[in-house]
Amino acid sequence: MAEALEVEVYKVTKDFPKEEKYGSTNQLRRSSAAVANNIAEGYARHSYQEKVRYLYIAKGEAEETKRNIIRSGKKDFLAEDVANELADKYTGLLKAISGYIGFLRDKSSK
Repeated sequence: MAEALEVEVYKVTKDFPKEEKYGSTNQLRRSSAAVANNIAEGYARHSYQEKVRYLYIAKGEAEETKRNIIRSGKKDFLAEDVANELADKYTGLLKAISGYIGFLRDKSSK
């Protein structure tokens, strides 16, 4: 899910204004990539605490990406309906990450 969203962010930012190449475009691409990377890195960790720490970092990056997508719609870099749809997908991802954290907590307390 996170990787699919990263690819989607990459595609929609291709049409951003050229002057945003090192601004909004770069920031959105980096934060969306960081979500998937932190989930993967957390998955590879052995302790519950390490896994959860990386998942919380991923949540922060996902929220940052979501907010930047919404702002990009308001700045007319993206059609507002596209921005809202993509932001909704990030809301779903945030819920999924929270669910995974809850699963890990339940598993570690047994």
